[in-house]
Parts: sequence; C-alpha cells; structure tokens
Amino acid sequence: MASPERPLDHRYRDEHPVRTLAYLLRADRRRLAAAVVVFTVKHSPVWLLPLITASIIDTVVQHAPIGQLWLSAGVIMFILVVNYPLHLLYVRLLYGSVRRMGTTLRSALVTRMQQLSIGYHARVSAGVLQAKVVRDVETVETMVQQTAETGLGAITVLTGGLIIIAVRTPEFVPVFLVVVPAAAFVVARLRARLRTHNEHFRLEVETLSSKVTEMTRLIPVTRAHGLEGKALHRMDGTLRRVLQSALRLDLLNGRFASLAWVVLNIVGVLVLTGAALISYYGVWGVSAGDVVMLSAFLTTLTNSTTTLVGLAPVITKGLESVRSVGEVLQAPELEDNEGKTKLDAVRGAVAFQRVGYAYDDTERPAVRDFTLSVAPGETIAFVGASGAGKSTVLNLVIGFIRPTSGRLLLDGADMSTLDLRTYRKFVSVVPQESILFDGTIRENVAYGMDDADEDTVRAALRDANALEFVDRLPQGLDTMVGERGARLSGGQKQRLAIARALIRDPKVLVLDEATSALDTQSEALVQQALGRLLHGRTTFVVAHRLSTVRGADRIVVMGDGRIQEIGTHEELLRRGGAYTALHSGQVA
Repeated sequence: MASPERPLDHRYRDEHPVRTLAYLLRADRRRLAAAVVVFTVKHSPVWLLPLITASIIDTVVQHAPIGQLWLSAGVIMFILVVNYPLHLLYVRLLYGSVRRMGTTLRSALVTRMQQLSIGYHARVSAGVLQAKVVRDVETVETMVQQTAETGLGAITVLTGGLIIIAVRTPEFVPVFLVVVPAAAFVVARLRARLRTHNEHFRLEVETLSSKVTEMTRLIPVTRAHGLEGKALHRMDGTLRRVLQSALRLDLLNGRFASLAWVVLNIVGVLVLTGAALISYYGVWGVSAGDVVMLSAFLTTLTNSTTTLVGLAPVITKGLESVRSVGEVLQAPELEDNEGKTKLDAVRGAVAFQRVGYAYDDTERPAVRDFTLSVAPGETIAFVGASGAGKSTVLNLVIGFIRPTSGRLLLDGADMSTLDLRTYRKFVSVVPQESILFDGTIRENVAYGMDDADEDTVRAALRDANALEFVDRLPQGLDTMVGERGARLSGGQKQRLAIARALIRDPKVLVLDEATSALDTQSEALVQQALGRLLHGRTTFVVAHRLSTVRGADRIVVMGDGRIQEIGTHEELLRRGGAYTALHSGQVA
C-alpha cells in the first residue's frame, strides 16, 4: 500500500500506458506467467476437439483398431474433466493479480490526493476524482481481465489450430491464412457500423434520463401552474427519438447477425466443398476426418480472429483510463514538505510581514501588503465584505497556500521552511459547515486521536455543550451520525466539530464562519462552547455577524485584500470608520 511519505516511483502520465500496466503488474509476473500456462492447458479442448473428432471419424471410416476410438475418447474426456480445477487455479492466479493491481492503483491515487494542494482540490471536482478512483480503475481491471481471458483464448486457438493444420494438412495453411483474416475483416466491419449505432442509442437513452430527471424536479412547478400537458408533450418528443433509434438498432442488429452468419457459413461451405473434393479425388491424401477437422477449424479460427479485432475498443478504453489516472498521479501541484524543519512544539506567535497572495486565475491579488503580528493566546477576528481576502488569510495561517510575496512567520520561523504536516498537529479548524463522516459520534469526535478514551471524549463533548443531546440519543456515543451528519441538526453538528477541535488541545485555532448558518438558540450554545475553546489559544476568526466577534482581542477590518482598520470593538466604533458602517448596516 502507498503511504503519504512515499513518492511515486513511476511516471504514470509521461509513460506509454502499456508500460504503466507492465509496471503495475510486475510484482505478479510469475503468477501471470503461470496463469498463461494453466489457461493454455485448460483451453486446449477448443482446438484439440476438431483433431480428436477427425481421429474418431477416420477410425470409423477406415475400420482402424477400436482401441484408437477409446483412446481418442479417453483423451478428450480427461482434458474436459481437468478443465474445472484448472479454471479455478487460473482465476486465482489471473484475477488475484488484476485485483491486487487495481488496489495498488487506487492506493496510489488516494495517497496522491492527500499530497495534492488545496488549490488543486478547489479546482478539480470531487466527483471527477471519485470517478478516477472507482470507474477508471475498474475499467483498467476489466480491460486486463477481458484481454487476458478473451484475447488469450483467441490466440491459443489460432496458434493451436494453425499448428495442427500445418502438421496434419500443410497444404491448407495458405488457404486459412487468407480466408480466415478476410472473413474476420468482413465481420469486424459490420460490427464497427453496429458500434456507431449502439453509441447513438446510448446517447439517446442518456438524454431521456436527463429529461426524466428534469421533469421530476419540475413537478412542483408543473403542478402549481397546470402545465402537466406541456411537460408530457416535451417528453413525447424524446420518447419518439428513443423509439426510432431503438428500432434502427434492432434492424441493424438483425442485419448484422444474418450477414455474419451467411458470410461465415458460405466460406465454411466453400472450404468444406473444396476439402471434400480433394479428399474424394485423393489429391493430397486428405481423409474424411481431415475434411471435418478443416471445416470445424474454419469457424473456430474465424471467430477467434474476429474476437481479437473486437477487443480493440475495450483495450482503447482501458488505456485511456490509465492515462486518466495518470493525470492525478503526476499532477505537479504537491505540498512539498521534504527536508523541512519538523515541529514538536508550537507557542502560537504568528507574524505577517507585507504578505501578498494572488490566485493563478486572477490578475488582482486576493491579499496584498498584509502586515500583522499576533501574540500567543491572542484572538484576532477578521471582518469585511465578501471578497475582502478574509478566507485567504485563514488559508495562509493553516498553510493551505503559501505567500506569493512577503513572509509569514510562526514563532519567529519562516513557515516556508517548516514541515506543515507537523505544524498542523497543533492546529484545529472549525469550518462554517461541519464536516462529519458516516460513523459514530465517538469516531467523529476522536478522529485522528486513537488514544482518546471515553472520559476524554465525554469531557470534550461537555465543554462543547454537546454532551446533553448526545446522552439523550439511543446509543449515546455510539450513535451513527449518517453521511455528512445527516441525522443531526446544524447546531448539533457544529458542537461536535467544536468537540473535535477541543479534544486535540490545539495551540492555533481557526474559526471560519462557525456560527453563520445557525439559529439564535443554537448560536448561543455554540458561542458558549467557543468561549471555552478560545481560552489560551491563538485564534483566528472570520465572521459576518459582528455580534460574534465583539469579545475578540483585536478586530481586523479588511477591504480589497488590505487592512483598513484594527482595534477592539469599542475602539473601532468610536472611530466611526469602516467597522462602524458595517455595524450600523447589521443593526439596521
């Protein structure tokens, strides 16, 4: 498995995807080689059966010793019976290797996601990353499995069949080398046309799915305005297009199936007739059994060649998924902590020295010429209009982003020289929307604190004003909160987030709109809990409600990325500046 500390040792993005697959499967190369051998043996009935059938027919026609018939029947029965245990062994060898490869790839992906910068995650959709971990890796697994299973089967049949023909009736080898690829080419062309229509039908079905989703969302509006007939009329057009596309596809499927059957059977009849004439006139010493064998091999070899051609879309899709995964695995936006100073203690003194930060996609800096010194244990509140730069300052404090100009110091040391992973062990963040996972209350509060006992968890919950509602729940600490805390109210979730922050006993605390989404009663409970949390910690608070920052040691009023005013609540009101304007607007 991958670890957050270990760099990736393969250039996933810049390598050819086939080389990447070879790299991913290298640990299981011996198992894969064994799987090929086992598959060749277990699949041998497919290409040995025509030969043994020919032997049995010749025994009957030529009245050879009956022992040859029993020998032939015994051989085919044996290789059929051993197919079962050999197939199980093959599945263990091949599918086990493929699943391990998929797990390794997923492990590498989730590891890289933990290493990528917050800026990358802000730009790339979580749904896209989830699709790469789940769907793209599954596509790669499917490609390897199908290519190995179907492709290896076709190759062994082609190889075995041609070897038997070359040994038994060498005169027919040139015929098969011409006829089989030609017949397979005709079938493949028919399939290619069919694939285009399949794609068109799939797109029509996806459009229908989208329209149905849209219709269900609009039902309240449709009902409220009496537009049911209009909505059904819109759906009728989509349904007619799906019907027409489906009928075209069904007709083409019928044509393909019939034409493929006609082509393969006409070629088979021609080869059978030619072989029968050669046998009848005794030209090359071809026996009756040889005639049957050649006829059977024609169908088998043509199907195998067609199968190999049909694997092209599966392989193309799988290799494209390898490239898709490589986009994440080789994304350059990593948080680099290698070789930097590790922290085992933090006092909490933070100093901004003419700090500036500009996002890549904007010309105007989000923060500029920002200078502020914060003493250990001091509470600093940031207020201002949206876009003033408040959240950017918090992200700089957490270390999610680095200053593009100026310096940011922690306890006198430039943060660009520090290992931010070790620094964040002393930081807790309470965001506007509490982030809970689908687990118990105990697991959510003690997340990352494996040594926290029940008394410690309960103490954190008590200080966060959460113990009262937790004790009323049916399972108490072991109550499942649901995905994203769906079974709890907003105030309950926020108090759990505060308990999670308290249990870590941080030296630096970041509160980002921690009460903005709460009702008055919930806000009062959360404010009491925050009062306990702030004590003795360097705290940075962003809030729109000025009532929540009145008790801050200093309030920083920001505008256009700059500091406009600094002071206590009372000092700023006496000045009658930007803070007073904000306060008057909220009071009004």
